[in-house]
Amino acid sequence: MDILIYSPDGKTAAYETGLAEHLPQANIRGWQPGDTAPADYLVLWKPNAEVLQPREGLKAIFNLGAGVDGVLGPHGDGVQRLPAGVPLVRLEDAGMADQMAQYVSAATLRYFRRLDEFEAQQAQRQWKFQKPNRLADFPVAVLGYGTLGAHVARALKTFGFAVRAWSRSERHDDSGIALHHGEAGFDACVSGARVLVNLLPLTPQTVDILDANLFARLAHGAFLINVARGAHLVEADLLTALDSGQIAGATLDVFRTEPLPPDHPFWRAPRVSITPHISALTLRDETVAQIAGKIAALARGEAITGIVDLARGY
Repeated sequence: MDILIYSPDGKTAAYETGLAEHLPQANIRGWQPGDTAPADYLVLWKPNAEVLQPREGLKAIFNLGAGVDGVLGPHGDGVQRLPAGVPLVRLEDAGMADQMAQYVSAATLRYFRRLDEFEAQQAQRQWKFQKPNRLADFPVAVLGYGTLGAHVARALKTFGFAVRAWSRSERHDDSGIALHHGEAGFDACVSGARVLVNLLPLTPQTVDILDANLFARLAHGAFLINVARGAHLVEADLLTALDSGQIAGATLDVFRTEPLPPDHPFWRAPRVSITPHISALTLRDETVAQIAGKIAALARGEAITGIVDLARGY
């Protein structure tokens, strides 16, 4: 069994060592320019065109992340670079779900308990009472109900929030969360929401989805939490909505350009909270164990989960 690993920074040694511990019978190598040798499995992150050239014996490509826009591109045109007939497999959780639930819960509770307002008061040395929010007046809409979105929605529900969630296709579970799907369900999910959490995959259909039209459907003075991709957000529309008060505050972990340029207006926007794409980091040990387990399953002829539907982009 031959496994080839690619990273744009060339730092593959830790993944080589980790996979070797789980799959001691495998021949594992890091990709170098000009490597066209056979491989059974390709493990990668943000690949270049050369590493994706057809390769003898290739059975599957494993992406080192839950989002595959680094392979397919935000508009899906990268699918043409993939070797025909070779499945692309994304990470499922790998330690990210708990981190994401913690981050989103913290941001939501910060707004609900008005801690952002008290922080602003502190800067002005103001000792001032703020009327507490009521849970009934603070519905939360979660866009994206995959592995991460479902975990986030359930975590928010434990705090008593009325949580709605939207996915492209119909989902069923017994969590008590109001589930919506398809075009017809989108408006029902977001209308009047006080907090909007974006966990959608980045596809041609979701680029620029966080725009003025969507913000207008939320409750006046709503809050945005974007932990998916920067290309989901129309930045100028958010700044306008902040100026008008339609959006009262935004917590942004992802941006169109990363690192965020020093002259970007978000740095100067007092009601925008910025973190450097850390809401849910891929944990190496969990990632290696998951990929190794799926490679072993494929080698035994078993089915695996996490195969990307290339038409949908996730």
